[in-house]
Amino acid sequence: MTFDDLTALQDKELPRLLASVATSPFYRKRLGDRAGQLRTREDLATVPLTSKQDLRDAYPFGFLAVPKREVASYHESSGTAGMPTASYYTERDWQTINDNYARKWIGITEDDVFLVRTPYALMISGNMAHAAARSRGALVVPGDNRSLAMPYSRVLRVLHDLGVTLSWSMPTEPLMWAAAARAHGYEPGEDFPSLRALYVGGEPLSINRRRRISELWGVPVIEEYGATETPCLGGQCPHGRMHLWADQAVYEVYDPATGAITQDGRGQLVVTQLFREAMPLLRYNIGDEVEISLVDDCPCGWHLPTVRVLGRAGFGHPVGDARVTQSELEELVFALPTAHQVLFWRGRALPSVLEIEIEVPSAHAADACAALTSTVETHFGCPVTVRPVPVGTLVPTEVFTGVHDVVKPRSLFGADEDWSKALLYQ
Repeated sequence: MTFDDLTALQDKELPRLLASVATSPFYRKRLGDRAGQLRTREDLATVPLTSKQDLRDAYPFGFLAVPKREVASYHESSGTAGMPTASYYTERDWQTINDNYARKWIGITEDDVFLVRTPYALMISGNMAHAAARSRGALVVPGDNRSLAMPYSRVLRVLHDLGVTLSWSMPTEPLMWAAAARAHGYEPGEDFPSLRALYVGGEPLSINRRRRISELWGVPVIEEYGATETPCLGGQCPHGRMHLWADQAVYEVYDPATGAITQDGRGQLVVTQLFREAMPLLRYNIGDEVEISLVDDCPCGWHLPTVRVLGRAGFGHPVGDARVTQSELEELVFALPTAHQVLFWRGRALPSVLEIEIEVPSAHAADACAALTSTVETHFGCPVTVRPVPVGTLVPTEVFTGVHDVVKPRSLFGADEDWSKALLYQ
């Protein structure tokens, strides 16, 4: 009921977690005789931060704290910032993941048709949503967004014909679906009456882009925050704020410039999840830049920290004397009036000017470019050039209408067939 209650709950669970690292090869080596003797929050504060590089160096099972026969699944991160990191989970870990993922203010029920539109292979994202939805009795549609078998034309058909009620995807996906719907003669906010919410995660989401997606589809957009090695760290409340599940983890903020570590403020997010069996992580620095607040003023009544996820730490591009970040620029692009119909854009930070292109119908091009030029110059204080490009330039229409011929490999071909495709997936 209060932040003091939250601290008391964390302090109750910490001794069990801290004792569990005695069986982790990584922490036995790092902590020596202290491994297994840590008990309190004060003891935790003496543990050095665990980094992504630590996870890479310990590949594949250097953090394994249980016998391998107790591991239910193995996963790896996407590796977008270097070598992927390995993660593993027991059945009990999966129960925790399922419960935490299902903590949505619009929840999952046995009446839902749930489209999972994130990767399944190695990463936990698709598997996590699939398992959580099944645990709540939903009908799951496994629409992996990395499979040639699931082009946007098929996604659109599934959304419409199956009466999908909930979906899980990166925030960019519903924008793609909206463009696909219009390419096929549908209106996203009118012709999909079963849809009741869009679950999104996996990339930073600005307030204005979330609002635009919600306007397009006429349903709430509910954000999830986490990573393959630390799933389900937080979720969005009914009032649009992201809260950290601090009854499930201890969160800290690290300032790399000063070395200071605090409970709130702006810096890199450090996580100690309280309920991890296979792979306990102490003070894991995710590398995301965040802003955490402990101010107890959210109208939802949740006594949980709020967080703004600002993206990968240190990410930004210099333009003149300014530093341009994608999250800030995205906020300005999607502040354009909905009537301008801008869904897709790209920017390039050059040393002396910020170049932006926006897909926009010709009727709105002049107004959209003038408005965006003004807001970007005012916000960043750097020279900017905004150019309109025709709809279909940045994301070709064929992406939404094309159908891939996905077949199994074969070795025998007829006289009129191309046998250079032997053994290859088409």
